[in-house]
Amino acid sequence: MRREFIASIFVILLLTIIGALAHIPGWKYLFILYPFLFLGLYDILQKKRTILRNFPLIGHFRYLFELIRPEINQYFIESNTDGRPLNREQRSVIYQRAKKQLDTLPFGTQRDVYEVGHEWVNHSLAPKKVELSSMRVPIGQYSAKKVYHASILNISAMSYGSLSKNAVESLNWGAKIGNFAHNTGEGGLSPYHLKHGGDLIWQIGTGYFSARTSDGKFDEGLYRENSQREQVKMIELKLSQGAKPGHGGILPAAKVTAEIAKIRNVPMGQDVISPPAHTTFHNPIGLLEFIAKLRDLSGGKPTGFKLCIGRRREFYSICKAMIQTGILPDFIAVDGGEGGTGAAPLEFSNSIGSPLFEGLIFVDNALRGSGVRDKIKIISSGKAITGFDIVKHLGLGSDLCNSARAMMISIGCIQALRCNTNKCPTGVATNDPELVRGLDVGNKKDRVASYHFETVESAAEIIGAIGLTGPEKVRPYHIMRRVRPSVVKDYSELFPKMEHEQLIHDRDIPPKDRILWNLASADKFA
Repeated sequence: MRREFIASIFVILLLTIIGALAHIPGWKYLFILYPFLFLGLYDILQKKRTILRNFPLIGHFRYLFELIRPEINQYFIESNTDGRPLNREQRSVIYQRAKKQLDTLPFGTQRDVYEVGHEWVNHSLAPKKVELSSMRVPIGQYSAKKVYHASILNISAMSYGSLSKNAVESLNWGAKIGNFAHNTGEGGLSPYHLKHGGDLIWQIGTGYFSARTSDGKFDEGLYRENSQREQVKMIELKLSQGAKPGHGGILPAAKVTAEIAKIRNVPMGQDVISPPAHTTFHNPIGLLEFIAKLRDLSGGKPTGFKLCIGRRREFYSICKAMIQTGILPDFIAVDGGEGGTGAAPLEFSNSIGSPLFEGLIFVDNALRGSGVRDKIKIISSGKAITGFDIVKHLGLGSDLCNSARAMMISIGCIQALRCNTNKCPTGVATNDPELVRGLDVGNKKDRVASYHFETVESAAEIIGAIGLTGPEKVRPYHIMRRVRPSVVKDYSELFPKMEHEQLIHDRDIPPKDRILWNLASADKFA
């Protein structure tokens, strides 16, 4: 669109000159178009709004519709379910914090506090001051040689290829400014992840990108070389993701450029579909041995795995393998079945995998019951948008959070839902050079850092309002939920916690969990 508009400018200028020289009647009416030309030129030259840079003039209609949408379409301000795009209220919080705008509201509470499902925390009459320096979590204290002190909020896994190079640069540069971590996604280490020096969590999926032979096998030497880069702080082995658990990653052929094909060591002109399962191990013991190998080859960096919870017996098998081998991951990232992605089969997105909260609660309890929870950090990966979301995730059992959608929105994503077509209008989830060019890295990096800072600060203020001194003090009973119009319960009542080694010693285990635990084996997943 930008190219066509520039061409139209030259056409109108040429017609004006010809009309003036040839004294063509009515040529002066062309000057009516000049204000629109100047506005369009301004749109192209400004760097704050990608939509206007990519779609001069007509992009203004998008902002007009955004202003009047609350009055013409109530759907967009309804409280969304976890599987839908973020609602207007959530997007507004992200935009305001990313742009350093006032994010306070007049006239008090904006929600019906008596609605079933409403959640809150009860404040203390002795609030505390929570220092932002305390909003960091040490990972790798028990098994790794190089402990990483992660922020309470980081950028969740999004690959180069799924995201544009400018989007990846913006996110990583923002992470550098804000001193938090950027998960690479399974697409490998690209030059755009490495360019600005932000901390990286290198995710390795079943395709082993950036650590792969030409036939798709794990390349130990290449892995050692890349994992020992100073910028790589942690290694995450992806077993499954919430958006398409049990299915390999998908990068549509339309988004595979020559550069991406080279980075991933894959052919051009076809979809890049990772295998659904790893080829380097086939049972829980093999998984943990591979985790130990990855940690050793990296020079002792914190190493863990990410998964969406499916068959619970299989996770119990991993827990038994931990007990049997003594090999522990430094962290486990839990993704939810409602997770977002650039491309996935509809049935997998809608109907496979445990939602985040159920998965997170289960993992926390399984590790507690196995006696290893104090040695493994849990990362919740999904829709941590506000400070309250972070506190809620902590109450459910996580130690820190990753967020993808919020970070994308902070750099201009408008949830156009064109991620799989290579036609993302904001240049975030496309590799079309014309659209990517509209996303200005220098402007967006500051928005990422600003959004992160203000959201972490909000979480710290909420924790202090509860009367606590740090995120590690948040407990399930601090989070309240209205379960019926006249019934309120806290999370400890709704989601009881297992005791340390409760599974091992068979102490009052719920009947179903006892069956699954007894069936689980360290030698096989199923």
